[in-house]
Amino acid sequence: MLAHSAGRNVALWELACEYESMRGGITREEIFEKMRAIVLVMQKSIAQGLKGTQYTDRILGPQSVSYQQHMRENKLVEGDVLNRVIMYTSAMMEVKSSMGVIVAAPTAGSCGALPGAVIGVAHTLSLPEDEIVKAMLAAGMIGVFIAAHATFAAEVGGCMAECGSGSGMAAAGIVTLKHGTLEQTLAAASMSLQSSLGMICDMIADRVEAPCLNRNVQAASHALSCANMALANYAHLIPLDEVIETMKRVGDAIPNTLRCTGLGGLALTRTAKKIEAMLAQGEQEKIPFFKVC
Repeated sequence: MLAHSAGRNVALWELACEYESMRGGITREEIFEKMRAIVLVMQKSIAQGLKGTQYTDRILGPQSVSYQQHMRENKLVEGDVLNRVIMYTSAMMEVKSSMGVIVAAPTAGSCGALPGAVIGVAHTLSLPEDEIVKAMLAAGMIGVFIAAHATFAAEVGGCMAECGSGSGMAAAGIVTLKHGTLEQTLAAASMSLQSSLGMICDMIADRVEAPCLNRNVQAASHALSCANMALANYAHLIPLDEVIETMKRVGDAIPNTLRCTGLGGLALTRTAKKIEAMLAQGEQEKIPFFKVC
């Protein structure tokens, strides 16, 4: 991609349009509007989550509503951008857990990090919708390389493949929001993916809620950090393609017990087993922290 774009001074989002245009035989304008439609779904999901969601068969309730209230009352540590990113990521995950409409980007289990980070930053900076669309196109282009040379499936590569990928994609998207260079978007993605190598998938009680929520928030927060480091020209050292190749090798080396099987990690703790038993018996109300809006 870098060789193809050498000397052309193009942004990653423009290369994404070029790629999709050749791949799908449609105009770049059509691609831009298709991505706008995806962004609108994401924004609607976040707004729905912040109003509160209801669903019986889950572990965690609508916590983003409380987070929003604490933000308004200045009860949290200050940090407008990061707090909004956390809130948006949580809201998206809660809509997913309540069987609402989401965009599985890059997967359903990691659907919070990318929109939470990119849209959260954009809304904090009061950026126009077109800028969000460009950021999502850039993020998607990073996803193309991950899908081609590694995996998005936790069953294959652990949570590194899901939240890790979402974080790398989001980092590139945030750099795009700040009009960073093509090289800076790739550096941000590389640094973020480097930091997620080996992340396991050990969801509790076979529900894609915990520790999935925490890891989505971590992924989104880390994307913001890596984007800022890239914008400040921190050295990422390892090129993105080599990091993605490493993701594949690390994923292959992770034991199957730590790859979305429920046979290791937090899934085997005493508390996790108690929660699993309560859910199996339809006794969610006995879970101390279970909440329904």
